[in-house]
This record gives sequence, C-alpha cells and structure tokens, in this order.
Amino acid sequence: MNWAGPEFVLWIIAISTGGWVINNWIRARHGYALEDEWGGKTDRSDQEAVTKLREENALLRDQLEATHQRLANVEAIVTDRGFEVAGQIEALRGARSNASLGEQQ
Repeated sequence: MNWAGPEFVLWIIAISTGGWVINNWIRARHGYALEDEWGGKTDRSDQEAVTKLREENALLRDQLEATHQRLANVEAIVTDRGFEVAGQIEALRGARSNASLGEQQ
C-alpha cells in the first residue's frame, strides 16, 4: 500500500465511516440516543410513548397486586373453618324452614 497516495486517505475515511455506521446501528438496536455527524446526540422520537407505556405498566402492576391481595383474602375466607360451619348452619336453617312449610300444608 502506498502510504503517501490518496488510497490511504480513502481507506481511513471508509473505516471511520463504517465504524460510525456500526456504532449508530448498535446504539439504535439497544435504544440509546443516536449520534449525528457532528458528534451531537439525537434522542429517539418515541421516548414519550415509552414513558406512557411505563406509567401504564406500573398502574397495571399495582392493579394486579391489589387483585392478588383480594383473591388471597377471599381464599382465606372460603377455606376458613368458620365459613364452612356458617354454610352448614344455613343449610340446616333451609332444611328446617322446608320442613316447617311441609307441616303447615
């Protein structure tokens, strides 16, 4: 290679441009701000949408957590022995009222 010729300068320009393109491709792929030709940063245009999605995601997680807590409370009530006894008492009341209706007729 001729170090004093224009080919050397062209190779340096090509390598620098290729490195810049690869750098921006990696940044774009991973969601970082892109770098323009003059070294400045260009934020992604969809940052507002990402922020809204994160807020919605947090809200939905909170609602899901509240639902899990309510479900745990309902399971505790249903599996509680006192709930089962109350159901048996209500069944006996129903049987007794049915029996008294049969006697009246």
